Amino acid sequence: MAHDYDMLVIGGGAAGLTASGISASFGAKTLMVERDRLGGDCTWTGCVPSKTLLHSAKVAHQMRHASRYGLVDQPAAFDFGALMARMRAIREEVYADADAPEIYEDMGIDVRFGAARFVDPHTIALAGDDGTERISSRYVIIAAGASAFVPPIDGVDDVDVLTNETLFELTAQPERLAIVGAGPIGTEMAQAFTRLGTTVTVLERGDRILSRDDAELTTMLREVLEDEGVRYVFGADVQRIRQADDGTITVEAEVGGTTQTVEADALLLATGRRANVDGLGLDAAGVDYSARGITVSDRCRTSQRHIYAVGDVTGRYQFTHMSEHMAKVAVTNALLKLPSTIDADHVPWVTYTDPELGHVGATRQQLDEAGTSYEIYRFPYTKVDRAITEGQTTGLIKVYAKAWNGKILGADVLGASAGELISEYAVAMKNGVTLRHLADTIHPYPSYGLAARRAADQWYARKQSATVTRLLQTVFRYRGPVIAPDPDRIV
Repeated sequence: MAHDYDMLVIGGGAAGLTASGISASFGAKTLMVERDRLGGDCTWTGCVPSKTLLHSAKVAHQMRHASRYGLVDQPAAFDFGALMARMRAIREEVYADADAPEIYEDMGIDVRFGAARFVDPHTIALAGDDGTERISSRYVIIAAGASAFVPPIDGVDDVDVLTNETLFELTAQPERLAIVGAGPIGTEMAQAFTRLGTTVTVLERGDRILSRDDAELTTMLREVLEDEGVRYVFGADVQRIRQADDGTITVEAEVGGTTQTVEADALLLATGRRANVDGLGLDAAGVDYSARGITVSDRCRTSQRHIYAVGDVTGRYQFTHMSEHMAKVAVTNALLKLPSTIDADHVPWVTYTDPELGHVGATRQQLDEAGTSYEIYRFPYTKVDRAITEGQTTGLIKVYAKAWNGKILGADVLGASAGELISEYAVAMKNGVTLRHLADTIHPYPSYGLAARRAADQWYARKQSATVTRLLQTVFRYRGPVIAPDPDRIV
């Protein structure tokens, strides 16, 4: 059967842009359809605006605490409207440089805008400004993304709540901000707005922030945020929200059997994201899905062999970098017929607070539950010379590795440039680089990357044997003291 296209990509976010570009590079006639703007969540409501805001807030914080660096503390005077305008300008810059339609059209990709809905396994109905047309394709990749989840809290429909999709459109700074949820979005925005002078209260159902990350490191990070002024209410089950005529929002939560009330001028719901499966006509396509997202194999294939799904719409990994990775896997399987699977063993993530918190590989909990034998190699930022020179000594590296050969199983890093350090561990794990190899690799001094080598040095230190030392003394007539092995000593 002849089709209009070889590859149809539904969605123009990170996953869709990557899938379209690779498909075109393989010689496939490709169509990318997007219902809104190319760039998706990352460019418009996620990574780019949040990191821009975080950096502005960091500069303001450094100005107020300049005496830490031998300078004079200064008030961080700023125009919130101008600050947000700069953020929006940066979004537009990123869009123009990497996401604009003409970039992909120059690759030979057809770009169309409208709502896509399957009418059969190979055909969609595309509803656009000029009406609805039917388009068929040999292969389809669904990259429809996800949207902010607004929980069914009593009163939520009558309150002007914020999500990550509306937060960055603010033009006036709230004096008081309540945040529901202490995941990555809630944690990053709590620090950003606190540093900009807003009074922030975070309500979290659990007993700690960033529940997927290492408990020791999240406790250290929480203490930093609390010192900066963030107030946390843990064990908070939000029951209802109300908004008065003057705009004041009241949040009522059950905490330990009692009701606590928080008043704020703005309320951010950082309560997760839901896959955009509604309206796609997945039943007509014969594609299996659930409330979590589209069901896919490790090759990103759906229940239809010619239809693949990637990125947030699958509900598996809601990270931009994993969306791109899944897109590569899907296109490779579909167009090249080469078996390629999701690399689930080396998934990194970073929360870009100050200090940053990053992870890659297996968590300590996963290793314990699997009964895996491993050692923990720790290295504090207080011994990282670059961190000392920059006054960034809050932090800790924890590497989980096999004791006998130093094979890295996972790593957690809290500290400055943790995202870059986690990247080094991701490369090492992917390519079988052990702690011994890292320890033997020359790193520039003074750099944060050197901390990865110093952490690896701890593997060598634990190999130290008093028996071997005495044997060397006997053979070579050495006369120094025999240093007893100490697993807690940092070298």
